[in-house]
Amino acid sequence: MDGALPDDPETARAVQGRLRGQVRLEPLDRPVSRVGGVDSAFLTDRVVAVVVVLRYPELEVVEEAIAALPIPFPYVPGLLSFREGPAILEAFQRLHTLPDLLLFDGQGIAHPRRLGIASHMGLLLDRPAVGVAKSRLVGTYDAVGLGVEKGDRVPLMDGGETLGTVLRSRRNVRPLFVSPGHRCNVTDAVSWTLACCTRYRLPEPTRIADKRADVHKRQLRERTDSAPEQEG
Repeated sequence: MDGALPDDPETARAVQGRLRGQVRLEPLDRPVSRVGGVDSAFLTDRVVAVVVVLRYPELEVVEEAIAALPIPFPYVPGLLSFREGPAILEAFQRLHTLPDLLLFDGQGIAHPRRLGIASHMGLLLDRPAVGVAKSRLVGTYDAVGLGVEKGDRVPLMDGGETLGTVLRSRRNVRPLFVSPGHRCNVTDAVSWTLACCTRYRLPEPTRIADKRADVHKRQLRERTDSAPEQEG
């Protein structure tokens, strides 16, 4: 993380304010042959982070890394990266090769301080990153004008600022809230989200990461529940 992990929300928000100016919104500047999907799940006292790496365009998993660490920060809306970030970074340390592009289950710049988890982690990893969120955190959009077909979209706005795109990833399903995280722009974020969507609402990298995080969470819980009690 950015130096020592903050121990209170006020300090964490100050860190976000400092880092937001380092986020680069620019056209994606590299070919993509590996796409990473990132998601986390929670036990009572641990966060389980999973990174899956998919070969593109086949969208086949070629590598997976997991890290389970104590939860380092309380749940506070808008401060997700301080809660999940250390475990995510640890999982990336365990990969043999970093992906060319990262998709996160969460926000990019569509965030009150323009530093959602995709922006924060993309910045620290220095990798192009996209936030693909299942719900809106900030911003407004024209719900009436959003069509029902795959690929239909409307801008996600905050005043006069475009934060991202409200995107229909499959016909007649709830839209996704897609925003650039780091080293890409709004157009790239939408294009790569759609390129990674098959027959599901979520793009394959984050869909698979979500499923794998739940599997590892369940396995860790079962191991914990079956561990013999220590005699006092």
